[in-house]
Amino acid sequence: MTKSNNIKRGVSLYSFQEEYFLRKMTLEDIIAACSKMGVYGIETIAEQMMPGFPNLSDEFYTQWHAWMDKYGTTPTCHDMFLDTKMRKDRLMNDEEMLNSVIRDIKHASKLGAKVIRVIVRTPPHIMGLAAPYAEKYNVKLGIEIHAPFTFEDDWIQQHYEVMEKVGSPFLGFVPDMGTYEKRFPRVRTERAIREGATPKVVEFLNQAYESGEDMTAIREDVVKMGGNDKDLAMQADFTRIVYDNPKKLLEYMPRIFHIHAKFYEMLDDYTEYSIPYEEVIPVLIEGGYDGYLSSEYEGNRHIQDVFEVNSYEQVRRQQEMFKRLLGETE
Repeated sequence: MTKSNNIKRGVSLYSFQEEYFLRKMTLEDIIAACSKMGVYGIETIAEQMMPGFPNLSDEFYTQWHAWMDKYGTTPTCHDMFLDTKMRKDRLMNDEEMLNSVIRDIKHASKLGAKVIRVIVRTPPHIMGLAAPYAEKYNVKLGIEIHAPFTFEDDWIQQHYEVMEKVGSPFLGFVPDMGTYEKRFPRVRTERAIREGATPKVVEFLNQAYESGEDMTAIREDVVKMGGNDKDLAMQADFTRIVYDNPKKLLEYMPRIFHIHAKFYEMLDDYTEYSIPYEEVIPVLIEGGYDGYLSSEYEGNRHIQDVFEVNSYEQVRRQQEMFKRLLGETE
């Protein structure tokens, strides 16, 4: 197979949160690990792995660029948050929200990242106000499409309307592949059972979801089955996952800046249990997407009670899958 696309491969450092939290790996260790596996695009979360943010020193940025040079890596995306509830007495006003976004734009620029993943709850009009600053610092702002949101949701369409009205090529989207979950993650159902969920109810929920049933409407069915609190909590979890048609990506492709390649469990055959990447990636290729597929491993929290987490191996497997689907391997 010959690579006939310009899609690039990267990793969100969020994938290594387990090892970072347990002090098994430093920020440099993680960057080095990504380079070792041949994945050179680095997505960052400053609040998680850059102590002192947003007040980072010039020395930190110097060290950051030294790491990029040392390991041959490239900053791709900064994941930002908008702490609208920072104050106890009120929410942030528009000026404060805008200033927070500008702060993150400047940080991304100092890192050398060309994209910011904007948290989905950021108001559309704030994106519009931030566009001139994004252009000034050459950093694109991509609102995240994260389950249970899809492109068709009113909130996302409001964002799209602002993008079209403002007309800036620096406003767009960062789709999260969690919006294409055909099956509920097995690691999540197994954890729920370990914590007291009823196996027959879990099986019923899985079958209902895969059959396309309304997962909100079946709550009474769970009650009738004698479902306990864990079962009802799991039913609620099912209402927050979605499977959207990947073909819808084509309509918005010119404004797709970056991809959060979420995954929960890479199997021994190098496929993901829940998300059919073999359906999604061909759509990205068809649409001419040329940004990064950024591995985002979220299975750790669902297995850490019984297994030692090996984020490196999980990311490595996903990257091998990407190489196959992108035509980088024979």
